[in-house]
Amino acid sequence: QLLEAKASLSLAQTLHTLELQQAKAQMNNMVPKEQFVQLQNSLRGEQCKAQQLQQNLHQQAEQTCKQLIRTQEEHECLLQAAVEQAEGLEHNLRSAEAVLAERGAWLKDAQAQLSRNKLLIKDLREENRGFAMALQVIEMKQKSTEEKNQLLEEQASALKQLIGKITPASLS
Repeated sequence: QLLEAKASLSLAQTLHTLELQQAKAQMNNMVPKEQFVQLQNSLRGEQCKAQQLQQNLHQQAEQTCKQLIRTQEEHECLLQAAVEQAEGLEHNLRSAEAVLAERGAWLKDAQAQLSRNKLLIKDLREENRGFAMALQVIEMKQKSTEEKNQLLEEQASALKQLIGKITPASLS
C-alpha cells in the first residue's frame, strides 16, 4: 500500500509539474493586461474615428446628391424655358410666314399699296433678325449650361475618387 501511495504521489506530482509547465507556457504567450487594455482603448478610438469618418462621408454624399438634384432641376428649368422660348419663336415665325403670305396676295390684288407692303416686309425682316439674335443668346446660355454641367460632372468624379481613397484608408 505504501508503494502504491508513493507511486500515486509521484504520478500526481508529475502531472502537477506538467500542468504547471503548460500554464507557464500559456502565460508566456499572453499579452500583459496593461498592454491589452491599451490596445483595446486604441481599438475603440480607431473604431470611433472610423465611424465618424463614415458618417462624414455619408453626409458629404447626401449633400452632393442634393446639390446634383438641385443642379439637375435648375438645368431642367432652363431647358424647359429654352424649349418654351423656342416654341414661342417658332409660333412667331409661323405667324410671320403667314403674314408674308397674306402680304404677297395683297400685293397681287393692289399695286397701289406696293410701297406700304415693302415697309411691312422690312419690319418683318428686322423682327426675324431679333429672333435670330434671341436664338444666339439662347445658344450661348445653353453652352454656358453645358460647361457648368461639365464642371459639375468633373467635381462629382473628383468627389467619387476622394471617397474611393478615403474608404479603404478608413477600413484599414
